[in-house]
Amino acid sequence: MRNVKQIYQANSKHWVGDGFLVQPLFSHMADDRGTNPFLMLDYAAPYQFAPNEARSPRGVGQHPHKGFETVTIAYHGEVAHRDSSGGGGIIYEGDVQWMTAGSGIIHEEFHSENFSKKGGLFEMVQLWVNLPAKDKNTPPRYQHLAKANIPVVELPDRSGYLRLIAGEKDGVKGAADTFTEMNVWDGVIHAGKEAVLAIPETHNLSVVVLRGNAVFNDKEQATAGQLVSFEKTGGDIHIKAGSEEVKILLLSGIPIDEPVVGYGPFVMNTAEEIRQAFSDFRSGKFGKID
Repeated sequence: MRNVKQIYQANSKHWVGDGFLVQPLFSHMADDRGTNPFLMLDYAAPYQFAPNEARSPRGVGQHPHKGFETVTIAYHGEVAHRDSSGGGGIIYEGDVQWMTAGSGIIHEEFHSENFSKKGGLFEMVQLWVNLPAKDKNTPPRYQHLAKANIPVVELPDRSGYLRLIAGEKDGVKGAADTFTEMNVWDGVIHAGKEAVLAIPETHNLSVVVLRGNAVFNDKEQATAGQLVSFEKTGGDIHIKAGSEEVKILLLSGIPIDEPVVGYGPFVMNTAEEIRQAFSDFRSGKFGKID
């Protein structure tokens, strides 16, 4: 088995704009939790929004990014996205947005018009994925991964299933096109069942528990809102659900062994590159949202 290294509790909640109440689980700007190539994860745990009768939708207005990718996974609620590459649309429940900031992009994220009018349960994950130095200035792009186009792999013994957002399992390839080798699996372990998952030895591995109580390797227990990090050793991991189903987000990947220098919305390899990112943004090189 691949041993559990540590279990982390989510940090305190804070608002991003006025539409996303998030709990950070890890960040490249804080302590190293062994998540490389993943930089940051904010979890917007289930939150009930009342209908919004104001003229302005809730969310975050135009802001820049450079040097990495953002991944938004919609569990409940809807987000309207627009960016300066021309990408955009509605991220519906079950959909995933994979946006490559690359050489620089400006985007905005608001509750969709439909969700704003009706209100309802909102739950999302936003993940930041690092880019290797050779790809940090790649042209921006937008991948809309509709729920219907995300492959689902059923686990043995009817123990649950995995949605393959990125990566590969049992010869089935995930929906996203990535720059480095990684797995982003969104899964469910049914109540009273156990799943055994094999992860390449070359990958760092973390599992976020989004719902339920999970027992890992018949030893450690983690609950909703916790991050489980694993030793970088060989072997499968075992995940057992209790009396209720367990919902997880599994993140694994080959680490990018390069310096990480982050400042606000930019993640580069050197301080000089960060200064250049600010210069490029101020001079209008990131484009604009039409």
